[in-house]
Amino acid sequence: MSREASPVDFEKVCEASNTIKGFVHRTPVFTCQAIDRLAKRKVYFKAECFQKTGAFKARGACNAVFLEKKRNPNSPGIVTHSSGNHAQGVAYAAKCAGLSCSVVIPHDAPKIKCDAIREYGAEVIFCEPSYTSRIDVCAKVAAETGKTIIHSSENYDVIAGQGTIALEFFEEVPDLDAILVATSGGGMLAGIALTAKAIQPSCKVFAVEPVGKELQKSLEAKECLWTDPPKYLDTVADSIRLQAVGNLVFPIICENAETKVFTITDDQMIEGMKLIFERMKIVVEPSAGAGVYAAINYLENIVPPLHKVGVILCGGNVDPNTIPWTT
Repeated sequence: MSREASPVDFEKVCEASNTIKGFVHRTPVFTCQAIDRLAKRKVYFKAECFQKTGAFKARGACNAVFLEKKRNPNSPGIVTHSSGNHAQGVAYAAKCAGLSCSVVIPHDAPKIKCDAIREYGAEVIFCEPSYTSRIDVCAKVAAETGKTIIHSSENYDVIAGQGTIALEFFEEVPDLDAILVATSGGGMLAGIALTAKAIQPSCKVFAVEPVGKELQKSLEAKECLWTDPPKYLDTVADSIRLQAVGNLVFPIICENAETKVFTITDDQMIEGMKLIFERMKIVVEPSAGAGVYAAINYLENIVPPLHKVGVILCGGNVDPNTIPWTT
């Protein structure tokens, strides 16, 4: 069954930084004069595409898995469900911790992600491409094996691990006015927002979403307005296609992130992604392109003006055979 730690706070994020040290990269922060000119402000890119497993997910996964091993030394292992990046992170973390790992993944997930999961030694179990199928198959595996479920966002230890992104970012750029965060289940948004609020209360943290998520409506109502179960959105960004953020993260997001949400179309994501390829020579996923596009096009009317903006390049697990603008 799934086990949660105590609610996450800034202290837990600092503890997570120590827990995962040595197992994840301190990722670099890049700038690009060409993008600064387009955005009419300084833009700083936290390159989580260079993280272990190719995405930020390794942070939260390592914190959650290592703490599970500490709390339960005789653990039979870990099971999770994911569209790919969290699965790779958990598989990597389980390998580091010496734990057995099973991963439930939609059968239409990119092959590059499936292959990487297996390379980390995890068992891959395919399910139908729906959130309900992921949940049901994962729960069945947990019931049959006794393995602990590590959810991609509905886990306080995962949220704390993702918050370490902001810890590092503010050490590099202490006077950020805003951070843009591509959002799926909401674990990274929650972790970064609560950490930013603790370090730099004036820093605004904005969610960036695909069309159809409509997070802003729920934030304005302070109530989760999505369908139950949440659906998958039809978007090129497979890592942010879940319609709803989780019930666990929602209060954290309401308290610490901005109500204003930037909604990005697939074509706009691809434009941002392509710009990073061309100008910065960095391979990123469409979800990272969403933050890039928002930084250039959607910040002009924010008050007070934003002079220094951070963008999380959240992942780089792109299948070279299916680059969006070549298919």
